[in-house]
This record gives sequence, C-alpha cells and structure tokens, in this order.
Amino acid sequence: MRQFLHLLLCVCMVWIIFVGKIVGYTGGMFVELTKTDKAILNSYNKMLDGLSMYLGEGYEIVLHSLEDYGSSAVKVLHGDHTGRSAGAPLTDLALDYLERMEKKPDDEEKKGIAYFTRNRKGEPLRSVTIPVKGENDRVIGLVCINFNLNTSLLQYINNFVDNEEHLQGNWEDREEKFSLSGPELVESMTEQIRDEVMEDMRIASVNKNKEIIQRLEEKGIFKVKESVAKVSEILGISKNTVYLHLRNLEAEK
Repeated sequence: MRQFLHLLLCVCMVWIIFVGKIVGYTGGMFVELTKTDKAILNSYNKMLDGLSMYLGEGYEIVLHSLEDYGSSAVKVLHGDHTGRSAGAPLTDLALDYLERMEKKPDDEEKKGIAYFTRNRKGEPLRSVTIPVKGENDRVIGLVCINFNLNTSLLQYINNFVDNEEHLQGNWEDREEKFSLSGPELVESMTEQIRDEVMEDMRIASVNKNKEIIQRLEEKGIFKVKESVAKVSEILGISKNTVYLHLRNLEAEK
C-alpha cells in the first residue's frame, strides 16, 4: 500500500510539473495572465493606435495576447495586408520564435526579430516581431508590424504630406522644442512666452508677469522640477512672487 501511494504521489508531481509548464509559459498552449499583465497589454492599445496614425496604411500592426494561442490577436490595424482581424491565431513564425525564446534565448532575439516574409497573396512584407514583457519578466504578448513592400511610393509619401486627412486642429505645423534637459525646456518656453507677452501692447505693464505665468501654467511648465526657480530667474522676480501668481490663478478656477 505504501509503495502504491508513493507511486501515485510521483505521478501527481509529474502531472503538476507538466501542467505548470503549460500554464506558466512559454512552450505551452497559453500563458495565464495576471491582472497586471492584462493592464500592460491593454496599455498598448492606444499606443498602437497612435503608432498606426503616424506610420500610415501601408503598415499592419497586430497586438497578440499569449493568453490563448489559438485566437491571440486582440488588436489588428490595417489587417487587409494579411487578411487578419481580431481573434486570429499566432503565425507559425511567432510560435517558433516563442519556442526559441524559451529554450535558447538569444540576447539579440530577446529584443525582437526583423525579417522579410510574404502574405497569402504572395506580396512581400518587411516585418518585425517584438515581445511584450509582463510581471516577473515573462513574455505575455507580441507586437507584430508588417510593412507591405507593394505599397506605392505615392501612397507612402502621402502620409507625410500636409492634407486635410491628416490635419488635427491646433497640432498641425506646430514647432516642437526638443530640449536636452528640464532647465533648458523651462528656459526656452519661458523666453518664448515672455517675448510674446512683452510685444503685446494690449497687456498692461503691471500685468505682464502675471500673464506670462498664467500662459506657462496653461502649458504645464510648472510640472517640471525646479521650474519655479528657473522662471523667477528669467523674469527677474522672486520665487514667492511666482507662487503668489500661481495661487491666485488656482483660486480663480
């Protein structure tokens, strides 16, 4: 009887290890996602919308969740390039990639893989597959981007040319400041707004500093560390004066 129980215990342990391998990743049928894992994958949704907006219609972007290999695609943008939609499974290449990641992880492959392939119509694609990491550094999903090399040059360039389709209100043709540090950002924005206010004769001299601080506050500059000290230095006023204007602005809201 004791030998039978010992044998039964061994069988159970083997089964637990086998099931744990399947559920825990990565060469199995699915990955059991935690609440945090799901939140991480969900955060990619809007980011990929923005990326697709920038890249244009020549790029297919797919977000895979490894919670179900058989219907892993949770988001597909411009899926006409491969005929896929949400609910599509992983590709054979993605499965192979995940197996390699589990058995013989390569430092370069951990970052993702870039390659050429073809869709069902035989059209050439330039592709990249990037792993999405969740809790405990587990791979919980994949981002796959496929550029259709048959996309016409005119269609590709059109995405980077001004036209009504790409206009987004006040964001079109905006000058963007690519500062290298927080103080440099504060300085450049403060000087620009100061010059605008000083040149506006409709604003009384006694109200100019208040107007500058109000515009800077509306631009979010005071969320930058040490911004109050930098603004006070540029405007030639005390930090207490900057804080006073900010408190008054808050009270007026």
